[in-house]
Amino acid sequence: MALAIFDLDNTLIHGDSDYLWGKFLVEKGVVDPDVYEKTNEQFYTDYKNGCLDIYKFQRFSLAPLTKHSMETLNAWHEEFMQNYIRPIYQDKAQALVDEHRSKGDQLLIVTATNSFVTRPIGELYGITELIGTEPEIVDNKFTGEVAGVPSFQEGKVTRLNDWLTEHNQSLEGSYFYSDSRNDIPLLEIVDHPIIVDADEYLTQVAKERQWPSLSFRD
Repeated sequence: MALAIFDLDNTLIHGDSDYLWGKFLVEKGVVDPDVYEKTNEQFYTDYKNGCLDIYKFQRFSLAPLTKHSMETLNAWHEEFMQNYIRPIYQDKAQALVDEHRSKGDQLLIVTATNSFVTRPIGELYGITELIGTEPEIVDNKFTGEVAGVPSFQEGKVTRLNDWLTEHNQSLEGSYFYSDSRNDIPLLEIVDHPIIVDADEYLTQVAKERQWPSLSFRD
């Protein structure tokens, strides 16, 4: 049984869930549209350029969650899934997930986006194991802080190694599918690194290292 690891944003889905969650909050009138949208755009640009300060971004992203009950947030998330995520669900991604499942492979999503936003998206693809950046929760309320190591860049490797130990798994025969330059540290440690609809920088690295590429987009 091999481990088949998938990045989420711009890999399994044709878009970025963290960025879209911000757009959703603006649409709901939960945050100041001018200030929030401009800051959200800048963080997304930093992410694409490989220079994101993950702690600053997570505190920005998690702050609106602290002001509302878990019941309200979960109801909003259902709306978010219907209006923002289902339209960017990719059949080709699902087909590859199902192919790995049929082989008996262990399916895992490793994403920098917080687990509140991403876990239901993973479940949409039938993937229940997910490593995401964990928001701190106290008394069933988000505090706005990050719990533990964010699963971003080298942090993905750290969090994956912890998961492997906890689940008595190894990387023998492992796959990792990703679009982002930020995932090079994790791509380097699996047996089968595969780029998916990759950014320009990762595409060049993949050519140099002869990593295969594929597309989930029509």
